[in-house]
Amino acid sequence: MKKLILNYKGRDSWDRPVYESEGCLYVDVDPRKGWKPNICTKYNNEFDGEPDTPIAEDTVVEFVPCRDIW
Repeated sequence: MKKLILNYKGRDSWDRPVYESEGCLYVDVDPRKGWKPNICTKYNNEFDGEPDTPIAEDTVVEFVPCRDIW
């Protein structure tokens, strides 16, 4: 299993939480409390870019300092 450590960077123009790991930006597409994180890369690695490729299902995600939820 791959482990992905996501560092919180803020919210994009759609109010979605954006995270960074090893120079790549990720977004939690549906950050509702009680829902499994739906993490995708950001298109062109742009902060306000659209969600692009979902991470692999077997990836273990760690949020630093914590997951930003609605």
